Amino acid sequence: MSFRQPSVLPGFGLTFGFTSFFLGAMVLLPLAALVLAAGSMHWSEFLAVVLSRRALGSYQLSFGASALAAAINALFGFMLAWTLTRYEFPGRKLIDALVDLPFALPTAVSGIALATVFARHGWIGRYLEPLGIKVAYTSLGVTLALTLISMPFAVRTLQPALLEVQRDLEDAAETLGANRFYAFRRIILPTVLPALLTGFTLAFARAVGEYGSVIFIAGNLPMQTEITPLLIVIHLEQFDYRGAAALGVVMLLMSFAVLLTINLLQAWSRRRQLRAAR
Repeated sequence: MSFRQPSVLPGFGLTFGFTSFFLGAMVLLPLAALVLAAGSMHWSEFLAVVLSRRALGSYQLSFGASALAAAINALFGFMLAWTLTRYEFPGRKLIDALVDLPFALPTAVSGIALATVFARHGWIGRYLEPLGIKVAYTSLGVTLALTLISMPFAVRTLQPALLEVQRDLEDAAETLGANRFYAFRRIILPTVLPALLTGFTLAFARAVGEYGSVIFIAGNLPMQTEITPLLIVIHLEQFDYRGAAALGVVMLLMSFAVLLTINLLQAWSRRRQLRAAR
């Protein structure tokens, strides 16, 4: 009696082995090295590094600004994706191409451009400063930079989902007397909700790890505009490798917790959608 099950795809063992090796070498091995480096510290030393006032301030800014930027992109990214998928207008292809610009643009260039525009004597900053609105070298500037670099993730995730929405259901709902808000709430939103959560997740993950664009517009003031990746770099410059690893472990655990929560919400949304379809 053979316990080997026939496979539709030939070479499964080889491809699975290569996939496991590649994943382990590129992802699991570096993460294990990070955890081991932090584990070499005494527990009191570890807590002193990760719970210092400067570290707590950087966590609050990094994760708070990233969550806010991801929420902004989920809202306005949905509007942009809706416009690009539902309407035909002059310049549509140009705008669609510009969405991908933050992908190709070096993050340092993004930071310099934002600082040039929103600094005190910048193109826009000179008009905002008299109104009491300061963008550069504030948490607002950090959020703006994170919103810029993570925007394509939300838009590109939502576009295919919006294309899959059945227009005939919308027409049928309108024929039966449903208003546009009801059709959006009962037909469109349930269809695109998993993609919306995925876009939020990807935008959040991209923003949490951002470094280049933020340091040029943040001002890097400890406990005010200092993000955690910058604090890790500061520890590395001081040859405090274990302290940098400790902060990295905290970032890893917090990011994993947030992403796990969002993935559970996605799974719940899919199950709810399947039950509604039955």
